[in-house]
Amino acid sequence: MTTSGSHLNVSTAIREVALAGGLFLAYKLGRVIARGHEQVAVGNARIVHRLESMVWLPSEASIQAAVHSEPLFRAANIYYTYVHFPLIAVFLLWGFLRRPLAQYRWARNLWMLQTGAALLLHMAFPLAPPRMFPQWGFVDTMTRYGPSPYDGTSGVLANQFAAMPSLHVGWAVLIAYVVIRTGPRWLAVIAATHAALTLAIVVVTANHWWIDAVAAVGLLAAADGFLRLIGKGLKETDPVADDSVHGTVTA
Repeated sequence: MTTSGSHLNVSTAIREVALAGGLFLAYKLGRVIARGHEQVAVGNARIVHRLESMVWLPSEASIQAAVHSEPLFRAANIYYTYVHFPLIAVFLLWGFLRRPLAQYRWARNLWMLQTGAALLLHMAFPLAPPRMFPQWGFVDTMTRYGPSPYDGTSGVLANQFAAMPSLHVGWAVLIAYVVIRTGPRWLAVIAATHAALTLAIVVVTANHWWIDAVAAVGLLAAADGFLRLIGKGLKETDPVADDSVHGTVTA
């Protein structure tokens, strides 16, 4: 019988921690390196704003104005600030400890490819977030109501001009996609709810444009397609754990 933890050993755990930690470090350092392009980022934001108007996407400013609730804005800021990184860490840990090796490696590779591509896009296309444009009707809810990840010590390493793509949305959709395909149904519902809530929050807090979310999901789709192309995608014949959506254990 195949169990979800049959691949666990110290050397594997060290390697996975090193891989994840290395990518997190590269992501953080890359965002810092990409700073210093404020004028380009503002110009790109004007392009994105015009493009969204041209394709009739809903106005983020109108949606934000419709909320008009300080407690909701504050709750959204808290969710945006404190859930993103801890949840992806919990997701990877859950995959490593509770899922079959094939499923974990697939999910980890999806995450690494999506995040690596996002870092390159951050550097190639610096973009200012909507909250920096009060003249277009946006409110910087983090500055006005708090909390903000751009204040204090954390703000020193933050790049506020790396809105494209939105990895808040990208990671949330990745988690939902993986859990829907490999996890229990009750957890899939929670993951899908988190993805939808994250999309709503990045818009309501004016931290991202719609197109940022579209780009993040596009990178996930491209990563999944690439893994399928090289034969590293998730196969229906891969073993599943006893708490999976399929409800079976592979003998």
